Amino acid sequence: MLRYLMAFSLALTATTALAGAPAPASNGAGENRPKQILLVSFDGAHDNRLWARSREIAKRANAHFTYFLSCTTLIPRARAGDYKAPGMKAGRSNIGFATDVEEVAIRLDHIWNAKTEGHEIASHTCGHIDGKGWTTAEWLTEFKTFDRVLLNAWKDNGLADREPKEWADFVKNDITGFRAPHLSAPDSLFQAEREHGFRYDASVVTHDPALPVTKGGLAGFGLPLIPEGPKERRIIAMDYNLFIRHSAGIDHPSKGDEFAGRSYEAFRAAFDRQYRGDRIPLQIGLHFVEMNGGAYWAAMERLVAEVCPLPDVACVTYAQALAMLEDRDSSTTAPGAM
Repeated sequence: MLRYLMAFSLALTATTALAGAPAPASNGAGENRPKQILLVSFDGAHDNRLWARSREIAKRANAHFTYFLSCTTLIPRARAGDYKAPGMKAGRSNIGFATDVEEVAIRLDHIWNAKTEGHEIASHTCGHIDGKGWTTAEWLTEFKTFDRVLLNAWKDNGLADREPKEWADFVKNDITGFRAPHLSAPDSLFQAEREHGFRYDASVVTHDPALPVTKGGLAGFGLPLIPEGPKERRIIAMDYNLFIRHSAGIDHPSKGDEFAGRSYEAFRAAFDRQYRGDRIPLQIGLHFVEMNGGAYWAAMERLVAEVCPLPDVACVTYAQALAMLEDRDSSTTAPGAM
């Protein structure tokens, strides 16, 4: 899976930082303060072993995660032609397809169990195609394909007898968020998201942790640039960006502990800055790939284990965070780029 990640390193590192909503003034001592929100998400959500690991991490830490699912992971390779991305030949996917029905069945069980445990399943479209040149109509086509594949996943794989009775309602009503592959977020995407009925987008990058920007009914969350390393150079708070910085995208498991330590320190410092300050939500993004010996998962797991059990911390999904922020009187709407 590293191959498809390598394809968009420049896109990730070059994403324009967008200004978020103004931060509220710090609360004085003794005043009630909102909970510090930590958002941990996973792009792709394919590897069944990492599905199991992430769910166990969450249980131990009283955390809830958002899984941005790619739907070709629910299509066996033998049926690859069932998927056609806009402007592409049928059967083309940058992340491949599932090996077989057995793999899909295990993944569907993880998806449903995660949902019942309070995690969020959101959309990452299907084949991880860079849609920076897509029109609104083409984005809508891809959204509809995702919905169709997910809705019919049990039946299409001969597993109709195992489909949970609430599955259709879940697909139709609970998939409320989206993150674009490659973090490619043209204006056509935001218009399509509104037309499709998404409540939030998580595809942009902000200079610092920022409150979501709402425009036209669509809330925009941005992955922040956080200081990292001896020189505290800013970097997108995402595992792949750290992988590129630490080892130029070449896997070095022997240095996993070193890279895990650096990443944890960056994550923890970014968290503490908000926890002790204005309590703006902090977002951290990962993939279902263990780069550099699992360094970035280890850093995330250590952070989550330390902070999520705290009574004034909420490790929640994007949908849960949006509801919490809407309840905060201090949450305001600011001009944005969407």
